[in-house]
Amino acid sequence: MLDAWAVMALLQDEPAAPRVQDAIATRDVCMSSVNLGEAYYSIVRRRGRRFAIDRIESIRRIVRIEDPDWDLTRAAADVKARGGISYPDAFCVATARRHASPLYTGDPEIIKLDGDGLEVVDLRSTR
Repeated sequence: MLDAWAVMALLQDEPAAPRVQDAIATRDVCMSSVNLGEAYYSIVRRRGRRFAIDRIESIRRIVRIEDPDWDLTRAAADVKARGGISYPDAFCVATARRHASPLYTGDPEIIKLDGDGLEVVDLRSTR
């Protein structure tokens, strides 16, 4: 499971990019469409719509994208109701829990949830 932080690290060739590439190459990685939208709007703001479309389409070709249904939306709302996390991040957490999948991120708010029914891979670390 990837969040927007992981995708942005990959697309901007940040130090965590090789670990994200490895996860994509070795796992059936998925991502919530809500979090992909979060990455999209971040890129639009920085580089423009055309550039963002090209970059996001490259991710869509290599990562399975999951659209939220009501059960997932409710699960994300439950995560959000506990506080300390954005609504898009709550979708990422809920999607990772649904699939019992490790969540690759560098987002400190998500990393704090490690072990709370969630396995988090901290992309900020060197391991």
